[in-house]
Amino acid sequence: MNARIPMQEGEIGRDVKRLEAKAKVTGRAKYTHHTKLAGMLYVKVFRSTVAHARIIKVDVSQAKKIEGVYDAFTSADIIKFIPEPYYGPAFLDQPILAIDKVRYVGEPVAVVLSSDPHIAEYATQFIEAEYEELPAVYDEVEAMTSKAIVHDELRPSGTFPDLKHLQGKKNTNIALDYHLKLGDVEQSFKDADFVFEHTFKTQQVMHTPLEPMVSLADVNLSEQRVTIYTASQSPSFVRLEIARLLGWRENQVRVVVAHLGGGFGAKLYIKLEALVTALSMMTGKPIKYSQTMEEQFYTITKHPTTFKIKSAVNKNGKIIGRRCDVWWNGGAYADIGPRVTQKSGFTASGPYEIDNVEIESYALYTNRPPSGALRGFGIPQLVWAYESQIDIIARELSIDPLEIRRINLLKNGRPQATGTIMKDAGLELVLERLATRMNWSTPRPQGGGTVKSGRGIAIGFKASVAPTTSTALVTINADGSCILSMSSVDMGQGSDTAMAQIVAEVLQLKSENIRVINPDTDSTPYDMATLGSRSVFHMGNAVKLAAEDAKNKLKLLAKEAGLGDDFSGAFSDIFIKKYGMQAGSLVGFGAYVPSYTPPDKKDGSTTNATPFWMVGATGVELEVDTQTGHITILRMINIVDCGNPLNPAIVETQLSGAAIMQLGFSLTEIMKLDNGQVTNASFSDYKIPGFSDLPIAFENEIAEAYQSNGPFGAKGVGESATFGVSPAIANAIDDAIGVRMFELPMTPESVFMALREKLNKRAGA
Repeated sequence: MNARIPMQEGEIGRDVKRLEAKAKVTGRAKYTHHTKLAGMLYVKVFRSTVAHARIIKVDVSQAKKIEGVYDAFTSADIIKFIPEPYYGPAFLDQPILAIDKVRYVGEPVAVVLSSDPHIAEYATQFIEAEYEELPAVYDEVEAMTSKAIVHDELRPSGTFPDLKHLQGKKNTNIALDYHLKLGDVEQSFKDADFVFEHTFKTQQVMHTPLEPMVSLADVNLSEQRVTIYTASQSPSFVRLEIARLLGWRENQVRVVVAHLGGGFGAKLYIKLEALVTALSMMTGKPIKYSQTMEEQFYTITKHPTTFKIKSAVNKNGKIIGRRCDVWWNGGAYADIGPRVTQKSGFTASGPYEIDNVEIESYALYTNRPPSGALRGFGIPQLVWAYESQIDIIARELSIDPLEIRRINLLKNGRPQATGTIMKDAGLELVLERLATRMNWSTPRPQGGGTVKSGRGIAIGFKASVAPTTSTALVTINADGSCILSMSSVDMGQGSDTAMAQIVAEVLQLKSENIRVINPDTDSTPYDMATLGSRSVFHMGNAVKLAAEDAKNKLKLLAKEAGLGDDFSGAFSDIFIKKYGMQAGSLVGFGAYVPSYTPPDKKDGSTTNATPFWMVGATGVELEVDTQTGHITILRMINIVDCGNPLNPAIVETQLSGAAIMQLGFSLTEIMKLDNGQVTNASFSDYKIPGFSDLPIAFENEIAEAYQSNGPFGAKGVGESATFGVSPAIANAIDDAIGVRMFELPMTPESVFMALREKLNKRAGA
């Protein structure tokens, strides 16, 4: 087990209030939605009504005639300015507006511009499109063999090191296939005392950030520069991709990000930025596109999955072999789905030591809205399956669910299925803390009458994204004040505050006195993106290095000023002594990129899959009303290993937010589609959790752990509390009423129907 290394008293571990809190609660915080420029036009989008078709004709002539309309465009107009208008972090597969084909219901086909957004929206109703419909495929498993091919050609983007091997398979819907083989799985099935095989499914859901996506582009053609104001989690990537699209240098593209009202992966890579930039080039006007909540359902979603898991188990409950087949429904465009498929594929066999493992993980195109990164990056879909199945095994073999996890759990110092040695991963610590908090050794009464009670646990882990780069600048001014410049985006997770604490700890200042600059690619240095809980680890290390560099330069300046090597006075005294007045400044720079070994092409193994492991476990106590299927969660406990927490209070809010989000995906949220058309794209029909849906008792705990290569022992935490929520609930339902759920969400109706099916089978027997 890990043990916390005592930290010196200071800023690390202090519950610093969020630096931007006052601005937000007083309404002074600026968001991209607030940005307006002189002469600005608004864009509204005309979208496809069919899932898969060749475009015969798109006629915008009538829309142009509407009074107040500035202009209307199709892809034919965009191509005149950007000959290859395709973008994407994995494949260059997504056009700015549909070209030749539409691939899902809701795909942007044409646009209308006006100084009045209501006029623009009204005018889209006068656009006419003619299609030749093609066969469509919606299911991820069917996509493996379907004759309906979503993309005829795939062009890898080649942007990221971990995706440079991408090729795609011609004449198929496979964007990426990851294969891992360890030992001899088939022999393990022959040697096993028991073999268990089950299929689990997850649904398509939406991120639903309460600030919908918004971007504004202002192109200055005379200077060949563009400034993009955007609600983005990846300003550095936006700059890189827009420069590539335009054939410009990076210093001709400026990306500015204000506060974000949530993101959760939805606002990564290119979303609206390419469209507004192209339109601004074409018109010479600033162009703003603010999506409605409904439009977000057509822009990016979470991967639906099918997970077939087969396990070989001996009579003592030890898993000796496991085969995992995972099909990821990527929708019409790949976005970052191939990375989700591979990175999550590393851990599909679970946090257990299994000698024989075979994993097949496929990223598949379908004619649904695109799927991409969403909090957890594919891991909750996997934990749903393997933590549900381990409970099934435990019950079949009459082994306690906690004990079977103890028997199989992977220990530090041992190789994970990829071959990467587990290090600084508090799996045992987190599991045992959960058992203690739940008083697991004491049986819980099951209840009487029509309401039955049960409890369940689940544990999961995640490999972080690598290799990715973060850089930071720390400026010390002549009066001793300090500025931190970085391109990490604070979208509510408190990263600005945590990074200020790192600087303050190094320089022995107060965190509240550190000014953090919002991302602006003209002044803040490169960061790959704010995703996958990488910021505290990757950017945190870069910030720490930058602060240390500034500190070393300050010491050198003191020495040059004749103040000696151990000067302990005010920073301003050094500048005054050196320059004869309060003048000058110095800048510290830090860059961090962890090492990474790509998977072997033959067996998928790698000795260095991740720079750190994220660990989270959830315990649930609940009641099920057998007459209605309604679930009441009496108590939920989330335990995580996030290393040494930089700001425990912020970590607590992260755990609550993550668990609540996954609670919605577990019990209520689902995008309903009819022939590819989303039929519930609004908050009146798409149910996210409200206060009345929360557990009656909601508890979080930060396990006492330490990440040896993290900044002051810290690592990411934003996703850890999502891992175990769904299977812990399913395991508690099974404990309460003896019904096993295999598909999300677990609505009252689905629970009731499963219970009725069980009773009917019993009556038939």
